Amino acid sequence: MHTIAGIWNRIQDTLFPHLQAHLPQPLTAKEEQLAAILEIVRIEEFVGLPNWRGRPQADRQALARAFLAKAVYNLPTTKALLEALRAEPNLRRLCGFERLDQVGSEATFSRAFDQFATRGLLERVHQALVQQHLGEELIGHISRDSTEVEAREKAPRKPQPQPEAPPRRGRGRPRKGTEPPPQPPTRLEQQLTQTPEQALAEVPTACAWGAKRDAKGCQHFWKGYKFHTDVMDAGLPLTALTTAANVHDSQVAIPLARRTAGRVTGLYELMDSAYDAALIQQVVRQLGHVPIIARNRRRGDQRPPLEPASQQRFKERTVVERFYARLKDEFGGRQVRVRGHAKVHAHLMFGLVALFADQLLKLVT
Repeated sequence: MHTIAGIWNRIQDTLFPHLQAHLPQPLTAKEEQLAAILEIVRIEEFVGLPNWRGRPQADRQALARAFLAKAVYNLPTTKALLEALRAEPNLRRLCGFERLDQVGSEATFSRAFDQFATRGLLERVHQALVQQHLGEELIGHISRDSTEVEAREKAPRKPQPQPEAPPRRGRGRPRKGTEPPPQPPTRLEQQLTQTPEQALAEVPTACAWGAKRDAKGCQHFWKGYKFHTDVMDAGLPLTALTTAANVHDSQVAIPLARRTAGRVTGLYELMDSAYDAALIQQVVRQLGHVPIIARNRRRGDQRPPLEPASQQRFKERTVVERFYARLKDEFGGRQVRVRGHAKVHAHLMFGLVALFADQLLKLVT
């Protein structure tokens, strides 16, 4: 965390005075926020060199910075981003477009966004930020949860499996010494021996209908996806992934926990009752963490409630709810206009990366 203090001092002492001297207009508060986020993220370093074969492509580095600005400004569409770039010289220069004619068309931005999504640009940027600023830190609490993401696309009809005829049994009692056929392993049981990549490859990611019960006990439905995130005490996201809306939270807990453990060192993992499964607790303990999971009161459950110390620690889990509120209200989480899993995940990750940098700045200012 000490590196961000040095970056902030450099931004205040060097970057802001330089921008004030070379930009056509004085910086507004929003432009200062964008400039600081761009300096921390430095997304242009992950885009790579342009392909010089064939027709020259538009500057992908400037386009990546522009999509990050779209998340910071909470703009609903690419068209709105283009209008802002053409109308505001400071914004245009901050993104890397020196002249007005360098701002491409909406189709150019769409092609670039598709490349960023399919090549996993934002995953590499986020992982680098976590390793740079949190890799040597000791994380007290890791809060895990998901949120619904509404999409503007058609959910494919779920295929109806053909029922298989059960094997015929003879009449009367089964013969002594015979055993019933073994049950196939559950997804959690399979994930015990799988890598996070193998486990997530089997999780559905297509647009689907999802249902969730809120804190008041009311069930609501939505069409789209789920965004799963691990968040630390300071509100910084550690790991994130996007699945279909009908995927239960517990089905991605094990690969999420293992990915997070590979990036940071934590102590406690906090989860609500949707993650209350013995195999999840087993994996969390194998990673060297202490699981604190709310009880899911099933029929015949005789387990005692959480200890007072665990109940007090569990209150820290509200940090993940505040993270989702900021992501949706300030960084484009409600402005999903793209279609397809890869593009929806990239859109959410642009907002997550911008929020990560902004939250870092809040810790030192």
